[in-house]
Amino acid sequence: MTVTDPVATAPSHPFGAPRLLAGVAAHRALTWAEHRAVHGVPALRPRAWLLESLRAVNLLGRGGAAFPVAVKLEAMPLGGPMTVLVNGSEGEPASCKDRALMTVAPHLVIDGALVVTHALGATGATIAVHDHRAHAALAAALAERPDAAAVTLALTRAGFAGGEIRAVVNGLTTGLARPGGRRDLPHDRGLDGRPTFASNVETFAQIAVLARLGAAGYAETGTRDEPGTSLVTLVGDVVQAGVLEVANGTPLDALLPGRPGAPVLVGGFHGTWVRSTAGLTIDRAALRASGAPLGAGVIARPHPGTCVLAEVAAVSQWLAEESAGQCGPCFFGLPALAEDVRAFAAGQGSEAQLLRRASQVRGRGACAHPDGAVQFMTSALVALADDIEVHRAHGTCGRPPSSILAIPRRTS
Repeated sequence: MTVTDPVATAPSHPFGAPRLLAGVAAHRALTWAEHRAVHGVPALRPRAWLLESLRAVNLLGRGGAAFPVAVKLEAMPLGGPMTVLVNGSEGEPASCKDRALMTVAPHLVIDGALVVTHALGATGATIAVHDHRAHAALAAALAERPDAAAVTLALTRAGFAGGEIRAVVNGLTTGLARPGGRRDLPHDRGLDGRPTFASNVETFAQIAVLARLGAAGYAETGTRDEPGTSLVTLVGDVVQAGVLEVANGTPLDALLPGRPGAPVLVGGFHGTWVRSTAGLTIDRAALRASGAPLGAGVIARPHPGTCVLAEVAAVSQWLAEESAGQCGPCFFGLPALAEDVRAFAAGQGSEAQLLRRASQVRGRGACAHPDGAVQFMTSALVALADDIEVHRAHGTCGRPPSSILAIPRRTS
């Protein structure tokens, strides 16, 4: 099942039967009655059952870091006041998978929130979302349900860095959506200072499916190492642009017909440029081991006959301007790196200088943004080496700039 704009739907593709998008066949959200016909009511499970099942299927978070969900659940205290946070603040500009899920299948997201809330004995759950269409779909879904009184909805203004989970917690608690330090973890101190189980909206939808199917049923699709399905956003010259639900283990080449050797961005604005997708599959551990983590689930391939280097320079500049202003490596380092990339697009530039500056930024930021931006820029240096040489020889490649990675407009 493919979701395109992100709410229009298209015919399914042979990448495994949909689960999260099961029953979605119209330009609207599933109603409560339609959702129950497909998924039933939420299967509320004890904490021990849920923890064991999460381990059995090796469920990894879908927000970008691919952190084991069982570890998050196990880190929560065994008693006392705690809460649940569903992060729908999809800050990744190239991704629309979370917005699509919340817009067409809001009840499945709510189901997941209820499953975790019940398992932990939490006081309630908050769904944080910044997209107005997704917010409206979730609000309508909550109004339909007699079982969701413990679930509240919060409209946020999170941007790229503000969509990171610690920034969402800070935004909801203090009104300032900036990431905290790397050791400031929600399970220790989250919403209103309480321990908080926090994860991405797709993760909660996957938990709802797991609770209903059980570990054995959940593992009937996908791979042995990573059972289940994943939502991916396909951008540019791909099999079909939009949000696609695929069985884990699906080859990337099946999503990118023809043109072997063309540059592909895996993971989005914090992603990795690669020249070959041969042998790569939708498998988070395998992709990370290959040096191209799936991240926010974006697979983007520029159209032929366009200048990819020009687009990399534009995105690099935008990433530099997205600094939260909390640390020098980000505030000073990213603009310098973006200028290095711009120089390559102008037919100049020094690879040694860019790599030296990147080494001074990587691993030293207060949040993950500097590392992600460095990965985007330095991987382009390798994947687009031939393009850089053409620009260096002629000052330009003579092709129009690629424009598949929509850079958000700033409102302030």
